Amino acid sequence: MLIIGSHVSFGQDQILGSLKEALSYNANTFMFYTGAPTNTLRKAINPKFTEEALTLMQENNIDINNVICHAPYIVNLGNKKDLDKYEFSINFIREELKRCDEMHITKMVLHPGNAVGISKQEGLDNIAEALNKILDGTTKCRILLETMAGKGSECGCNIDELSFIINKVNKQDQIGVCLDTCHLSDSGYDMSNFNAYLEEFKTKIDLNKIGCIHINDSKNPLGSHKDRHENIGIGCIGFTNLINIIYNEQLANIPKILETPYIGENDEDKERIYPPYRFEIAMILNKEFDPDFRNKIRTYYKK
Repeated sequence: MLIIGSHVSFGQDQILGSLKEALSYNANTFMFYTGAPTNTLRKAINPKFTEEALTLMQENNIDINNVICHAPYIVNLGNKKDLDKYEFSINFIREELKRCDEMHITKMVLHPGNAVGISKQEGLDNIAEALNKILDGTTKCRILLETMAGKGSECGCNIDELSFIINKVNKQDQIGVCLDTCHLSDSGYDMSNFNAYLEEFKTKIDLNKIGCIHINDSKNPLGSHKDRHENIGIGCIGFTNLINIIYNEQLANIPKILETPYIGENDEDKERIYPPYRFEIAMILNKEFDPDFRNKIRTYYKK
């Protein structure tokens, strides 16, 4: 069975609300942030919402082990020129893992970090050092390092950089990788030859380390290093290539998560926006691209 879902919100009802949104898209998994991705303000986890969500997941045949948390963007483990900020990032990620444990979440996606003002090698060393401080045996949730597009001084934008970090981590059972199709394409990997990428990954890391895949088309061409997601089949990767990745037999039991853009009221008006996921999931399950799906989304949500 294909494990497919999308990013969803984490509001007043926390993971229970996230689950209900995912179910409205006909998804069987989902990904959420435990607060805004652009800040570190967080509320305590309410066990009542977690218990109700776990019951509702069982009723809908959703495995909690396929549900993904995403760490906020603003923490940076790649630079410790400001030691206070570096230690804050370490402590914050450790707390996020504890919050995941409270909700029985087993995977958290993390952007590795940026080597701002220092060499890439220093950045990679800093990330590995931070991960060994974070994964100190006090939490169970696994960290999945996301493949990055190579924008600016991003670390983790190729297999060699991810392999270097992972090999330095002491708790090997708690470290893995989240592939992002947009980021892979933007970093220079040809998604029309995805098996070649998997072969290199298999040789230098291990396919068992892949814990999640972000399914996104890209607004920009191969190797652009831009990191701008596009709706499925609209961008430079294309629907057929994405379907081949989604249904690749080597990745059959790995959750796939859509992070594609919301649809505007029209191409010029972005004030009213609608989630595309119900329609993109339908296209993925049918393995058939609908060129009119964005208009159908607007019609559906105007009802």
